[in-house]
Amino acid sequence: MNIKTKTNVMRILDGQKISYQPYYYGDEALSGIEVATLLQQDPARVFKTLVTVGASKKYYVFVIPVAEELSLKKAASAVGEKNIAMIKSKDLLPLTGYIHGGCSPIGMKKFFHTTLDATVQSYESIMFSAGKVGYQVEMSPADLASVIRYGVHDLTI
Repeated sequence: MNIKTKTNVMRILDGQKISYQPYYYGDEALSGIEVATLLQQDPARVFKTLVTVGASKKYYVFVIPVAEELSLKKAASAVGEKNIAMIKSKDLLPLTGYIHGGCSPIGMKKFFHTTLDATVQSYESIMFSAGKVGYQVEMSPADLASVIRYGVHDLTI
């Protein structure tokens, strides 16, 4: 796999000596399902990172399979909020340091309460954005837990 450049996520993982497999699929922003297809991966183990805001005005990160839709009700329940909403796309970069299509649970400007969909427990490794459009990393959920704290909950519709 020809990796053009190391992303901040890859540098963080390298710095902590955590094993991962990088992938590069091009500079075009694609849907998660298109990325999975292009990389010849099962979409069920390719995850997307979603950022939300709760009624309390706290921010939350949810990581779910690319082919699934986040249940706002289940997500709110998982974090003890009355309700939550997706943040506006224009707020993503100033809040996280990432743009839409390149948001990763690793390396945000500030750590936010993070929850992964329960299906993560079915896989030895998962894939998610490496923090830049066109880049993905594959790693084990256990290794991910050594980089960020996260909970696991049923999050999809």
